[in-house]
Amino acid sequence: MRILIANDDGYLAPGLAALVRACDGLGHIDVIAPEQNASGTSNALTLNRPLSIFEARGEHVKGFRVVNGTPSDCVHVALTGLLAQRPDLVLSGINNGANMGDDTLYSGTVAAAMEGYLFGVPAIAFSQAEKGWGHLEAAAAAARAVVEQVLAQAPLGGLPWLLNVNIPNREDAASLPRVVTRLGRRHASEPVIVQTNPRGEPIYWIGPAGDARECGEGTDFHAVAQGRISITPLQVDLTDHASSAAWAARLAGA
Repeated sequence: MRILIANDDGYLAPGLAALVRACDGLGHIDVIAPEQNASGTSNALTLNRPLSIFEARGEHVKGFRVVNGTPSDCVHVALTGLLAQRPDLVLSGINNGANMGDDTLYSGTVAAAMEGYLFGVPAIAFSQAEKGWGHLEAAAAAARAVVEQVLAQAPLGGLPWLLNVNIPNREDAASLPRVVTRLGRRHASEPVIVQTNPRGEPIYWIGPAGDARECGEGTDFHAVAQGRISITPLQVDLTDHASSAAWAARLAGA
């Protein structure tokens, strides 16, 4: 098995190294990650300049290849020319913080996995529920257990699938129950934070994410709050199928 691992926190992020270590022995691993933290870049591809790739140096990142672009760039370039052989599985993470509910639309971690899925490669995105890398090795062990369980039940070679996994920051993460969930919803983000730069000009920081709004039983928010590992199957189709007939009727006379 050949595994491609990417992330959105950058190639120096502890979560990336932990995931790579956890996957040791599962197959041949290629690591291709962004040069800088690219959180919140979603599925962006860099189209206005060429991309540069170099091999990282250092004890924990030796052999990692680094792209001066987005998480989606990393996987896209890997699958369209950089790798000599197509991977069988794409993994992304482990992210520093949750990617649940509406967060998945902005997440570079989820986007890297989704890019693999768009090319027909099964993919899994991994995130820790809280920032700070608390109990990271336990989360990495949980990630490996999820990979092994998924591959045992959904062997590679069929239709691709895309999973979004959120792991509580707990010492016993590897032994926590795993549940299949749906995405919850958040309230709207908090207002932008306005500051002034040294030249006296206003600058704006995107405000914090809103609190969970739809977080009942069955959602990713609920599962993590109950001390479970949330596994959410995702799809790319954004079509509102339920309202298609109503819209066709509204526009029939146009």
